[in-house]
Amino acid sequence: MADARRQLDGARILLGITGGIAAYKAADLAGKLTAAGAQVRKIMTENACRLITPTCVQAVTGQPVYTSMWVGTEDFKIGHIVLAEWADAVVVAPATANIMAKIAAGLCDDLLSTTLCVCWDKPVLLAPAMNSRMWANPIVQENLTRLQQHLKFRTIGPDSGRLACGTEGVGRMAEPAAIIEAVQQML
Repeated sequence: MADARRQLDGARILLGITGGIAAYKAADLAGKLTAAGAQVRKIMTENACRLITPTCVQAVTGQPVYTSMWVGTEDFKIGHIVLAEWADAVVVAPATANIMAKIAAGLCDDLLSTTLCVCWDKPVLLAPAMNSRMWANPIVQENLTRLQQHLKFRTIGPDSGRLACGTEGVGRMAEPAAIIEAVQQML
């Protein structure tokens, strides 16, 4: 991890955590990014908060977690703009079919999707995670292709292995170490 520390020291990473079962890995990723020297701000979707708590993610980074466009600091700031401008790079882990569709369509209905709409000129790393049948869906693949063609969006994974539903296949979120390596390459 010494090389990672040198590579990410002071990097400002915005971590978007969505409502896929792999959200539990995102808490580990947040802690490892922090340990690698990055400043990490986190946005969790409402569905992510149903799987892991913001307190868990805050505990591993020592920094607050943003969960809503409507709850903010005491002074007025437009959160999605401030977060987007602050970030050197964005990581969405897990990147569900839902968030990829929102981004591809320009749909802005929560803090994460709205912030990602502002981040079109920033390097964004998506770590897809979903059932293999969802991953193989032609519409999901079209959305992914659209993001990769028109924006600075990159992907890592998904990996093959045992999925939450108990089957084996492509759909597991990449491991935190691999995501950190991809962030280093992006920066």
